[in-house]
Amino acid sequence: MNLLIIIMAPLFGALLPLLLKQTPRLIKTGVTLLIPLTGIAILLSYAPQTLSGNIPKHFIEWLPSIGLDFAIRLDGLSLLFCSLILGIGVLIIGYAHYYLSYEDDDSRFYACLLLFMASMLGIVMADNILLMWAFWELTSISSFLLIGYWFHSSDARRGARMALATTGAGGLALLAGLLIIGNIAGSYQFDDIVASADVIKNHEYYTAALVLLLLGAFTKSAQFPFQFWLPHAMAAPTPVSAYLHSATMVKAGIFLLARFHPVMAGTELWLTIVTVTGLITMLVGAYFALLKHDLKGLLAFSTVSHLGLICMLLGVGSQAAVIAAMFHIINHACFKAALFMTAGIIDHESGTRDMRKLQGLMGLMPITATLAMVVAASMAGIPPFNGFMSKELFLDQAAQQHLFGGLSWFVPVLATVGAALSVAYSIRFIHDVFFNGEYKELPKKPHDPPRMMSAPVALLALLCIAIGLAPMPIVSELLNSAVTAVTNTQTNVKLSLWHGFNIPLLMSAIAVVAGILIYIARDQLFTFNRQFDGQDAKHNFERIVQKASDASSQLFDKLDTGSLQRYMAFVLISVIVILLPSLIDISALTGSSPQQPIDTVSMVGAIVLIGAAFGTATLHRNRFVMLMMLSVVGLMVSLAFAHFSAPDLAMTQLVVEVVSIILMILALFFMPQKTNRASSGHRVFRDIIIASFIGGIVATLNFAILTSPAESISDFFIANAKTGGGGTNVVNVILVDFRGFDTLGEITVLAIAAAGIHKLLNKLKPFMPSSDVDGRPWHRIKHPLMLTNVANLILPMAMVVAVYIFLRGHNLPGGGFIAGLIAASAMILQYVANGVDWVKERFNINYQSLMSIGVMTAALTGLGSWLFNKPFLTSWFTYLDWPVVGKWEFATALLFDLGVFLTVIGATMMILSNFGKMTTRHRPTHEGN
Repeated sequence: MNLLIIIMAPLFGALLPLLLKQTPRLIKTGVTLLIPLTGIAILLSYAPQTLSGNIPKHFIEWLPSIGLDFAIRLDGLSLLFCSLILGIGVLIIGYAHYYLSYEDDDSRFYACLLLFMASMLGIVMADNILLMWAFWELTSISSFLLIGYWFHSSDARRGARMALATTGAGGLALLAGLLIIGNIAGSYQFDDIVASADVIKNHEYYTAALVLLLLGAFTKSAQFPFQFWLPHAMAAPTPVSAYLHSATMVKAGIFLLARFHPVMAGTELWLTIVTVTGLITMLVGAYFALLKHDLKGLLAFSTVSHLGLICMLLGVGSQAAVIAAMFHIINHACFKAALFMTAGIIDHESGTRDMRKLQGLMGLMPITATLAMVVAASMAGIPPFNGFMSKELFLDQAAQQHLFGGLSWFVPVLATVGAALSVAYSIRFIHDVFFNGEYKELPKKPHDPPRMMSAPVALLALLCIAIGLAPMPIVSELLNSAVTAVTNTQTNVKLSLWHGFNIPLLMSAIAVVAGILIYIARDQLFTFNRQFDGQDAKHNFERIVQKASDASSQLFDKLDTGSLQRYMAFVLISVIVILLPSLIDISALTGSSPQQPIDTVSMVGAIVLIGAAFGTATLHRNRFVMLMMLSVVGLMVSLAFAHFSAPDLAMTQLVVEVVSIILMILALFFMPQKTNRASSGHRVFRDIIIASFIGGIVATLNFAILTSPAESISDFFIANAKTGGGGTNVVNVILVDFRGFDTLGEITVLAIAAAGIHKLLNKLKPFMPSSDVDGRPWHRIKHPLMLTNVANLILPMAMVVAVYIFLRGHNLPGGGFIAGLIAASAMILQYVANGVDWVKERFNINYQSLMSIGVMTAALTGLGSWLFNKPFLTSWFTYLDWPVVGKWEFATALLFDLGVFLTVIGATMMILSNFGKMTTRHRPTHEGN
C-alpha cells in the first residue's frame, strides 16, 4: 500500500462527514473512524521495515524550480508521532461521538478534526522542509477552526484568534529559518540538510537560522514567553483539547526540535536557549497549573510544563536525554489525553469544570474516579506507572549535566521543584474533585458516563500501567528507532522500572513529599497570586492587538490623505533617494557594447517624440488636444519600431494606438472638455523637478543596460522557430508555440476584462453633454456623408488585409492579434461613420459569443496535443499542395492564432460598442426626430 495514503486519507476524507451531513451520527462516526484506522493498517505494514533500520520514502516532483517536492518518509521519529496521531485520533473520534450534544454540528467537527490530523501527519512525514512548512501552516488553520468550533462563544473566537496569531507569526519566522537552512545546504530535502550539518553550524547565518527555527518551535509548543495562548485554547470542545495537548499541534514544535536535532544541536547557542527556555517553561507551567480552578485550565498549564520538560531534555541533547524526551512524549500523550477526556466526562455529567464547586464525586462516579487516579498518578510520576520512568530519566539527566559551570547545581534543584509542583497539581486534580468533603448540589446530578465513552480513558490508563510494568516489549523498539532518527546514531534503549537506590530516586522521593506539602499549603500560594488576578493573557493580548490596530489607523490616516499626487510624489522621491547615489558616476555604468551613431531620421523622430510628450503634459487641461498629442507619441513609437527593424511590433503598436485613442475619445465624450487648474505654481515646480530626476534615472538605467553586453535567448528561438514551430516569423512562433500558454492566459484575461467592462457599462447612466463645444445639439448632428462613403469603401479592403495579415503571420510579419485589431478598427470606423443603430441592423453579431468561441478555439487547439501524447499546445505542421494556390504550409498553430483573432475582435468590439451604445441609450428625445 502507498505511504502517501496515510496523509491523503484524512486530507480528502475530511469531505466525507460533510457529504454525510444528513445521516445519523453513528454512521458519520463509523465512516470517520475508518479513515485513521486505514492509516494505522498502512502504518503497521511499514513498521517492520522502519524498525529494521530502513526508511520507506515516497517522492513526487511538484515545484522543482523552487525546491518544493511532495517527498515523505517514515523513519523512526515519524513512526512514533504517526502512531500517536492516528492511535489517539481514533480514541478521540470515538469519545467525541458521546461528548458532542445533538445541537452541535458533528459533520463540521469531524471534518475539521480529520483536516487537523492530516496536517499533523504531513508535518511528521515530510521529507522536504518546505512541504513540512506548508503542513505546519495547515495545522494553524485547522486548529483555528477547531478552537473556534463553538463560534457563538466570545471566548472561543478570541482564543482561536490568539492561537492563530501567535502560531502564525511563529510560522513566518520558521519559514525564514528554513529558507536560510535550505540555502546553506543547497537543498530542501532532509537527507541533504543532515549531510550538510557541519556546514550549517559553521555558517555565518547559523545564529539567524537557529533563532528563527526556535521561534517557530516555541510558539507552536507554547514555550515561554509564548505559553499564554495555549490555556485560552481550552475554549475548544474537550475532544479537541485532548487531541491538541496529547498528540498534535503543541507536539509539532517538539517534533521540529527533534527533527532538526542532528542539524542544529550541539552548539553552545542551542544548548543555552533550548535548555533554559525549557526549564523556565516547565516551572511557569507547573506553578500556574496548581493555581487554576478550571479542570481544563489546570491540565493546559500542566501541558505547558511537560512540554518544557521535553524541550529541556532536547536542549541537553545527549543520547540519554533524547531517550528520556522521546519516552516522555509517549507517556505524556497517554496520560494527558486520558486526563482531558476525564475532565470532559466530569463537565459533561456534572455541568461544570470549576473545582471550587466540584467535590465528593467518588461515590457518584467511581469508575471515572478510579481511571482518573491512575492517569493522574502517571502524570505525577508515581510508580509503577509510565510517567514515573520518564520522570526518573529526566531527573537523572538534570543531576548529571554540568552545562553551566559553577551554576549547574540549579538545574537539578529546579527540576526537582518542577516535579514537586506536578505532584501537587495532580493531587489537587484528584482530591478536590473526587474527595474533599461531601457532594454539593451541581447543575446536573453526576454519574459515570456510558461505557463506550469511558473506554478510551480506560484503554489509555491500561497503557500507563502496562508501559510502566513492562516497557521493553511494548515501546523499546519504537524508542530505539525514534532516538536513532533524532541523534543520527545507532541506539540501544534499555528501560526498567527499578534502577536501585540512586540520586534520581532520591530526587523523586523529595519531589513527592514536597508536592504533598505544597498541596497542603496551597492556600498561601492562592493568597499570593490574588494580587495578580487582574492579569489575564487573553485580555492583554486583545489590548495589544487593539493598540496596534489604533496605531495603524492613526498612521494610515496620516499617510492616506486622499491625494494621488502626494502618493506618487512619495513613491518617486523614494526611488530618487535610493537610486540616485549609485547612478551619479556615469562612467562606471557605461558598458563595453559599441554605441550606434546618431542619424538624421533618429534625431528628428526623437525631437518630435519629446515635443509631443511635452505637449501632452503642458496641454493636459484641454483633454482633446492632449489626446491628440498623446497619439503622436504612440505614432512615433511605432515608427521607431519600424526604423529598428521590428515590423511586427510597429504594426501592433500602430493598430493598438488607433483603437486605444478611439476608446479614450469615447470616454472623454462623457467628461468635461476642459479641466480647471488643479495644481499651484509651487506644486507644478515640484513636479517638474521630480519628473526631471525620474526621467534622468530611467534614461541612465536604459543607457547602462543598452551598453552592457548580455546573453540573449534570441539565438535559440531563431534556430528553432522553423524546425520546432514550423514558421519563419520568430515573433509569431514564440507567441503561438514556445510561449503559447502565456498567450492563452493573456487572451483569457482580455476576455474576462471585456466581460467585466460590459457589465459595468450595461446599466451605467453617465453624464452626457447636450451639445458640442460650439453649442450645437448632439441630436441634430448628422453623420458626415464623406465619412460614411469612405468607411463603407474601407471595410471590405480592411477585412481582406486582416485575413492576409492573419494567414501570413506564421512566416512573415502579422498574426492573429494584429489581424484582429485591424478588423476591429474597420468595424469601429463603421460605428463612427454610420452610428450604432445602423451597424446593429447590418451586423447583428454577438461579440460576447465571438469572444468565447475564440478562447475555446485556442484552448481546444492546445488540448488536441494530448491526443498524440504531446505536451499542451505542441504545434504540428506539414506542407499541402493545393490547386491554384500550389504548395502551402499548414500549421496547427494557425488554429490557435484563429482563437486569438476571434478573441481580440470580440473583446475590442464589445468594449467599444458598449461605449457607443451609451450615447444612444441616454440620447434626448425630440419631436420630429
